[in-house]
Formats: sequence, structure tokens, C-alpha cells
Amino acid sequence: MSDWYFEYEIQVNRPGLLGDIASLLGMLRVNIISINGVDEDRRGMLVHTDNDEAIERFRTIVSTMEHINVTKFRQPKLRDRLAIRHGRYIPRDADEKNTFHFVRDELGILVDFMAELFKKEGHKLIGIRGMPRVGKTESIVAASVCANKKWIFLSSTMIKQTVRNKLVGDEFSRNNIFILDGIVTRRSTDERHLQLVREMMNMPCIKVVEHPDMFVQHSEYKIEDFDYIIELRHHTDEEITYEIMEKNHMSESDSFGGFNF
Repeated sequence: MSDWYFEYEIQVNRPGLLGDIASLLGMLRVNIISINGVDEDRRGMLVHTDNDEAIERFRTIVSTMEHINVTKFRQPKLRDRLAIRHGRYIPRDADEKNTFHFVRDELGILVDFMAELFKKEGHKLIGIRGMPRVGKTESIVAASVCANKKWIFLSSTMIKQTVRNKLVGDEFSRNNIFILDGIVTRRSTDERHLQLVREMMNMPCIKVVEHPDMFVQHSEYKIEDFDYIIELRHHTDEEITYEIMEKNHMSESDSFGGFNF
């Protein structure tokens, strides 16, 4: 029993083309779970079968159909499932395959993407790049809710500049989502906070770091340690720079003070 992702590019968009493919799947007793267009000329299907031989027969037949060109036929990845759900692929960096790009208008897709990552057990280190007030923290919290996970801020500027130096009770649970602000943590002089961060980094749990590039500066961690990097922008051409963000963090700290607990 297995799911498969089937995607094809339409060469000739004739009437009845989708019906022919669906009928073929029906004759082979392969169930269509969901279907959607992933752009103007491509269509994707998530299918399920109890007999993988039927999938091989289907693959052989559709590869001979002249009105379509099969572009993907594989067991579904996370990006495939999200493409079916939202009707488009999440853009990925051409050189760094673990870096994914979003703009603020796509917060719904971003939350869905992170929620799927959060549902998986074990260690996962996720970094989020983005300018102030673009929706980084809000997206992390919303994704935690969607994944039915409790979130714990180790450091944050969401309300005030906050630095945790200890956890209590079920806050130590590996099922929690641990969130920290890379700029706040790197600027912290509280050794207890830094020790807490080290403990969390060694735990087999999910950690989400805002401003990962600042977090790895002058530390034992490297950007290569991150399993996923997410870049969130107000618009596609926005440049992510850290000079303004560091000034904002310093201003918040000087003006309001912070919480250490």
C-alpha cells in the first residue's frame, strides 16, 4: 500500500484528456486522492494503490500518450503534497536545495509548510530569514497551533525583548517547538541563557531560529547545521539585511529593557 505523486505537462489540451487518465487509473484500481493544477500547463495527482504493479502498468501506458509529457512520477515529497494542496510549488533556491522562498502574501502556504515539518518527530533545526514585521514569529506560532504542538520562546522580541534562562515542568518536552531570536541570543551576556540554548540544540526536538545568520556568528554552530532555511520577504525583490535589525534590537533593549527569567 503506497501513495504516488504523478505530474504531467499538457502538450495538447483537448477535451476529455483528464477523463481518459482518470478512467485508466480506475480500470487499474488506483484511487485518486487529490488533483490540482500546479501551473497553467501542468497538472498533478496524488494517487493511492494496494498494488504497486498497477502503478508500473499505469506509468508504462501514460508514457506513450502523445498529448501529455510525464514530468514526475514518484512517492510524494512534502513539496508535492503542498503543490497539490495549494496549486503551486514552493520556490526553492537553485544552489541551496534546503532554502525555500516565500513572500508575505503566501503566509498561509508558509504556515502549512512549517506545520508539516513540525509534525515530524526527532531533531530538526529550521532557520527563518526576514526583515522586521514580515510575519516570521506569527507564522511559527500559527504553524505550531496547526501541528498541535506547544511553542516555547527561548528568546524573542515579540512583546518585549525576552531571554529565558531556565525551563520548568513540561517545557522540557521533546514534543515542544523551541523558538529563539538569533540576534537576541547572540547579544545576550546571560550565561544561563546560553547554556539553556546549548541544551536545546543537543535535544532531539524541533528548534526554530529567527535570523540564523546572526545566530551562527561567533558560535560553535554553522549555517550548514540547519536542515531547512526559510526566507520570508514583503515582496520578491526585498533584500534581507541585518544592519537595520540590529539597530532595532538595540533600540528596543535600551528603551524598554527586557525580561530575563
